Amino acid sequence: MGRSTHGGERPVTEVLMQGRGLVTAVTLQHLADLVGGQIVGDAGILCSDARPLQEAGSGQVTLIDDPHRIQLAERCGVAAVILRELVPDAQVTQLIVEQPHAAFARVVRHFRPQTTYQLRGVSPHAMIHATAVIASDCAIHAGVHVGAGAVVGAGTTLMPGVVVMPHCRIGQDCRIHPGVVLYEHTVLEDRVVIHAGSVIGAHGFGYRLENNRHAPTSQLGYVHIEVDVELGACVTIDRGTYGTTRIGAGTKIDNQVMIAHNCQIGRHNLICSQVGIAGSCQTGDYVVMAGQVGLKDHVSLGDHAIVGAQAGVMDDLPGGEVYLGSPATTQRDQMHILAVQRKLPEMRRQLKQLSKQVAQLTAALAATQPSAAGEGSGLACTQEAPHHPADTSAPRAA
Repeated sequence: MGRSTHGGERPVTEVLMQGRGLVTAVTLQHLADLVGGQIVGDAGILCSDARPLQEAGSGQVTLIDDPHRIQLAERCGVAAVILRELVPDAQVTQLIVEQPHAAFARVVRHFRPQTTYQLRGVSPHAMIHATAVIASDCAIHAGVHVGAGAVVGAGTTLMPGVVVMPHCRIGQDCRIHPGVVLYEHTVLEDRVVIHAGSVIGAHGFGYRLENNRHAPTSQLGYVHIEVDVELGACVTIDRGTYGTTRIGAGTKIDNQVMIAHNCQIGRHNLICSQVGIAGSCQTGDYVVMAGQVGLKDHVSLGDHAIVGAQAGVMDDLPGGEVYLGSPATTQRDQMHILAVQRKLPEMRRQLKQLSKQVAQLTAALAATQPSAAGEGSGLACTQEAPHHPADTSAPRAA
């Protein structure tokens, strides 16, 4: 193993830190020029930082996305607020912009510039197999391991501690954060982002019972991640049993999501934290799964399905609906269930009252009727003896 690549060793530049330290106070007019906004109030007021409303204080700029909250900003004593429309008679200087969130983000970056580390070439402390193919303008950081036959596309960055096992293919302009592991034959298309600690292509959780022991099933497939996918930290995606576990183009996956073997995730899905998807599931396009949703194996979700937090999906669900609960049902059905559940305490009290009333009525009814024994003796006393006419027939001969 060494640092050699398919095209031989390339020159390495030092890691550069871009960005400035914390910016000193500036006038609000300076910030207005930065974001193209209009000031209503004191343009010369000094601003030392930008903070969200719940953290903002004296001398700072904050964001107001609801005009009714401007009184909170006044009580905080902030220097100015950024908002879309003027709030008349407000006791705080206002910076009016068309896109408040975009403007506020730019102001935050002005006060706290993002620090980035850039590397051009291959670090001398990276381990690149001689048969690996690395594009000329990649950035391969220290501690990276790239295995035999792997391909890394142009503009891709592999940050410290990334492990790329043999025969992986990584497209252009990907960014793989520290500690990510790509198992053999993993495919990443262009512009894929994977955050720290994620593991792609590990063996699926498949076993069969042989001689009273759990023996692993075949794990011969791989993971294919299409263009513009972003995976959060500590995401795990298992390889297919024989073929592909696939993540569709444009899908965004939050931290700590587990996707099992053979799953086929559609395009532009949003999958929130701690979702667990069992083996061989399929999702359509533009599916949303909120936090801690669980999918049973071999189920499918249709296009534009939305599954609410902590729902448990046990059967196929058609697209275009919102699903809640466990087992997951449509939002309409779930609302009916919840409405009934809220009434259960009152229904229980009513049931106890009704049971008590039935018991009282039963006892009262029993008290108004004679006993079975008395009823029988009375009949015996009043009943006449049956009348038998005299037998006048002659006796029969013996």
